[in-house]
Amino acid sequence: MEYRELVSLYESLGKTTKKLEKTRLLADFLPRLKGHEEHVYLLRGRVFPDYDSREFGISTQLVIKAIAKASGLSSELVNEQFKKIGDLGDVAALVIGSKRQSPLVSRVLSVEHVFLSLCKLAEMTGGGSVERKMVVCAELLTSASVAEARYIIRTLLSDLRVGVADALLTDAITLAFFEPTMATKVQNAYDLLTDFALVLKMAFKGAPTFEHVRLVPGRPMNVMLAVKAADFEDAFRICGKPAAIEHKCDGFRIIISNDGKNVKLF
Repeated sequence: MEYRELVSLYESLGKTTKKLEKTRLLADFLPRLKGHEEHVYLLRGRVFPDYDSREFGISTQLVIKAIAKASGLSSELVNEQFKKIGDLGDVAALVIGSKRQSPLVSRVLSVEHVFLSLCKLAEMTGGGSVERKMVVCAELLTSASVAEARYIIRTLLSDLRVGVADALLTDAITLAFFEPTMATKVQNAYDLLTDFALVLKMAFKGAPTFEHVRLVPGRPMNVMLAVKAADFEDAFRICGKPAAIEHKCDGFRIIISNDGKNVKLF
């Protein structure tokens, strides 16, 4: 799949604030990811599942230098535009659209190429890694269209600005592959696996696969967030009866995983 097709989805998502419309847009797109389910991470500006703590390690200044390198402009001029506009994605779109130098070799960006390039960034460490990261970013921008440049930069900075949250994506998977009654099972699968690529693979295989989802030792589950209630009556309205009630103590919440050989704390 060409990256411009994913960018077209980003732009459509960014133009609406309606949850149902966003859900439909995602549901129409998700079947196209069969065989490349890991690309679903890009819909939330990531290339790893939520339990994976790896980051791109890209600073604002590094992005400014990459934009400058790809456009032929000075970092100072790019920084000036950033101060005026406030969004480096929009800055990249602006300067790439009017760049002074044309690349000797250009390529049509594919989702696969962008995805793998972004994965490489997280693996680059040690001496010289900053320069190598800038080269990878600049290479992507050199081949990018105006709209592609905008979302490459926003992905690098983990600020996609298209409004795709966890709940929206689980709703979209349900809408794309199942009847509404499957919504709870899809959400439960994600809560236990914290990996949208795995949930999407299961969706392609059909509803029965969701019956066998279990916690995976060594991988943290998606923890529940507290729901605020005005009083006990309100709490019972939210949680139902009977309900388990316990004191809340201040401190850190920790998930302990033990697979029989290794113990991990999350």
